[in-house]
Amino acid sequence: MLKKIIMVLAVVFAFQYFYAGSATVKESGVKHDNVVLYATSWCGYCKKTRAFLAENDIQYTEYDVENSEEGRQQFEALGGNGVPVLDIRGTVVHGFSIKKFTEALKQNKLM
Repeated sequence: MLKKIIMVLAVVFAFQYFYAGSATVKESGVKHDNVVLYATSWCGYCKKTRAFLAENDIQYTEYDVENSEEGRQQFEALGGNGVPVLDIRGTVVHGFSIKKFTEALKQNKLM
């Protein structure tokens, strides 16, 4: 039983480690003047994304993709299949990466 628990924990930690570093950046084709976060209430990386935005005084609109039909539709249109997704004036970052967030914010002159 202990071996199974250790194995499950190892898989969870490995997934989190690789997922956190696998953020991708794409252009959405839709330019706007906003920063939009697509997230869920329970997601740890979403919480870290909110903290990053707050620490850098970045104003944003947030959609909970589980509770907002409008947010879910936009999220799916951006190719979202995991959270967080951060849309920075049309530059979309899938996944959590402070480096990618910072690059996109600087590219759009928000930092």
